[in-house]
Amino acid sequence: MTYLGLSGAPRGVGQLRGAQSFPDAAKEALGNDQLRANLKAATTTIRAKRAQVVAEVPDWTQLRSAAAAIKDETLANLENYLVEFESHVVECGGVVHWARDANEANQIVVEIVTAAGASEVVKVKSMATQEIGLNEALSDAGVAAIETDLAELIVQLGHDWSSHILVPAIHRNRNEIRDIFLREMDGVDPDLSNDPPALTEAARRYLREKFLSAGVAISGANFAIAETGTLVVVESEGNGRMCLTLPGTLITVMGIEKLLPQWRDLEVFLQLLPRSATGERMNPYTSMWTGAVEGQEFHLILLDNGRTATLADPHGRAALRCIRCSACLNVCPVYEKVGGHAYGSVYPGPIGAVLSPQLTGVSDNPSLPFASTLCGACLDVCPVAIDIPNMLVHLRSRVVGERHGGARPSLESMSMSGMALAMGGPRRFEIALKALRVGRLLNGRWSSSRGRGPLSAWLRYRDLPTLPKKSFRDTLEKRDSR
Repeated sequence: MTYLGLSGAPRGVGQLRGAQSFPDAAKEALGNDQLRANLKAATTTIRAKRAQVVAEVPDWTQLRSAAAAIKDETLANLENYLVEFESHVVECGGVVHWARDANEANQIVVEIVTAAGASEVVKVKSMATQEIGLNEALSDAGVAAIETDLAELIVQLGHDWSSHILVPAIHRNRNEIRDIFLREMDGVDPDLSNDPPALTEAARRYLREKFLSAGVAISGANFAIAETGTLVVVESEGNGRMCLTLPGTLITVMGIEKLLPQWRDLEVFLQLLPRSATGERMNPYTSMWTGAVEGQEFHLILLDNGRTATLADPHGRAALRCIRCSACLNVCPVYEKVGGHAYGSVYPGPIGAVLSPQLTGVSDNPSLPFASTLCGACLDVCPVAIDIPNMLVHLRSRVVGERHGGARPSLESMSMSGMALAMGGPRRFEIALKALRVGRLLNGRWSSSRGRGPLSAWLRYRDLPTLPKKSFRDTLEKRDSR
C-alpha cells in the first residue's frame, strides 16, 4: 500500500478567526495594550533564557546542521520509514490507523473512545489534535476532553484560543488566570491569590481527579523512531506522564513528519528542543514507549492532513522539519506586537505563516505569508535551520500567482514589467528618467489621493518622496560638460 499521496484537498486545519485576514486581526490586537504588555514580558524572558543556555553549547551550529540533515533525509524517504515504523508498533501490540485528513482522524478517535465507553478523556498538549479540531469533534459526540497542560487548561477554562505554540496562555497575566480559575473551577478557595504557586496548586487539585478517573488519554508526539517503533513526548509538568501511564486506553495522534530514522538521532534533538523552547538544558519529563504496555490498549493515528502536499513542494517542504519549539515566535517583532490570535490558525508566528498556508492551500490563508518583516530573526534561532524568510517570499509569489492566475494582469505586475523594460538598457533607462520629470507636477498631491485610485492601498502605509528638481545624472552631466 502506498501511504504518501493520501491527502486530497486538506480539511480541518484549525482556523481561529474564520475569514478574518491577518491585517484586520492584527489591527484589532494592536489596540489591546494589556495584550502587548503580556506578550512583551513573556517573550523577553524566554529569549533571555534561551540565549543563555544556547551559549553554553560550543557546537550549536553543528547540531542545527545535523538536525536539518536528519530531517531532510527522513522527508526524502518518508514512505519507507513510515512502513518500518508501523511494523515495529504493530509487533509491540499497538494498533496503527492512517488518516488522510482531519475528518478521518476525528472519526477514528471518536470510534475508539466510544468503544471504550468513555464520556471523558484527558489530553496531553498536542498541536496535531488542535489542528484537526479534535476537542470539538469529541464534544459533538458527547465526550468531554480535559486539557491537562496548565497553559492549555487556562485557555480551555477561559473559553479562549491558544496564542503560542509552547505557551498557549502567553497572552494572559496572573490576575486574569486567577479570575478564570475562580469562575470556572468548582471548589476553589474564593481567596485564591495570584501567586504562581497558588495557581498551580489549584490546577493540580482540579486535575488530580481527572487523571485518576479517566479511562482514555489522548496525546501527540514530539518524535517517533522508525528503527524501534518508539514514541517520545517531552514536557515540563508531569501531566503527560500521568496521561500516558494511568488510563486503560491511550490514543496518539501524530503528524507523519515527526519521524526520525534511528534511535541515535534522538540525541541531537533532545539537545536542541529544550534549549530552543523553554530555555532549559533538558526537559524535566521525557516519556518514551513502544507499542502497548502491559494493561493498556494503544492506538496510533498517523495524520497526513496536507503534509503530503507540502512535501511535494521543493521550496516549502523544509517547513516539515519544524519541531514546534516556538523559538521563531519569541524573536518575531510582528508576533510580539499582535500575538497568536491574529494569525487565525493553531500555528501562529513565523512558522505558522509558512506552515498553515501549505497545509490548507495558500488560497485559504492568503494574508499569512505577508505577516512578516522578513528580518531573518526566525532563521537565526530555528534549531533545524528552516529558512522561513525565503519560504515566505516563495509563498507570497504563490499567493499573487493564484490571485491573478488566468485573469488580466495586475497593476503591480504591469508596473514591474514596465520597470524591467525601462532598465533593460542604458538608453531606455535615460529616457525613463526624463519621463519621470513629469512626476514633479504631482508633488504634494499624493496625500490627497490616498483614499482613492489604484495606488490607494499601497499609499495607505507609505509616503512617496518628493522628486528633486534636478536628478543626480543631470548634475553629473552638467559637471562633465564644463
